Amino acid sequence: MSAPVTDQEIPPYREHLGPRSQYLRDIILGVNDGLVSMFLLVVGVVGGGVSSSVVLLAGLSGAFAGAVSMAAGEYMATKSQEEAIDGELALEREHFKYYKDRELDEVRDYLGDIGVSTSAIEAVVVSAAEDEEVLMELMKAFEFGVIDEDRRNPVFAMLMSGLLFLAGSLPSVLPFAFMSDPDEALVVAAIGAAIGLFAVGVVKTQMTRTNPIRSGLENVGVAGIGAVISYFIGLGYDSFIG
Repeated sequence: MSAPVTDQEIPPYREHLGPRSQYLRDIILGVNDGLVSMFLLVVGVVGGGVSSSVVLLAGLSGAFAGAVSMAAGEYMATKSQEEAIDGELALEREHFKYYKDRELDEVRDYLGDIGVSTSAIEAVVVSAAEDEEVLMELMKAFEFGVIDEDRRNPVFAMLMSGLLFLAGSLPSVLPFAFMSDPDEALVVAAIGAAIGLFAVGVVKTQMTRTNPIRSGLENVGVAGIGAVISYFIGLGYDSFIG
């Protein structure tokens, strides 16, 4: 016989991510991409043996180009996805009009697959047959995996991705605007980028619910490997081409 559960054994209630979840991806991807790509860019350019002003120009150009690219890509991807969902739902309305019995059979199959009893299935099917909106909500969830609260606004997703990419670029670019020695500026940029990458790794665990310290260190480590490769590419350019 198992021991009774005491109050001390019950963990505190934690809320799900809810409506925040659909834009957390943009936050993580936008900031992280800005941090990683811009740091690798400035590392490679510094490795090429150029001045701080040249690194700054390359960084500003790369930050602007990256932000526009991220924003445009996110807008097109999100808009296309939302339009595809709207098209599928419009087709589903057509199916309700001409093939309603087939759609109700699909509801029976979906509910049966998750173990709902036959009597409960028929009660749900009767309700869906009487109300098309109930049927639509069922098919949204079962057939398309669509939840209205989780649908994304293309313009908002675009702004989030672009602006957050710019924000992620700042730690790697700004030091070269204030420091004339590119090597010293690179050290400051590395520290700023590492702090930012670690913070993003920690924030990511809001979704994954994994260890925040390990996640932060993994994020820094991946970028660090890329930075080493980028620096040697710059050195190679300086040695063989510059």
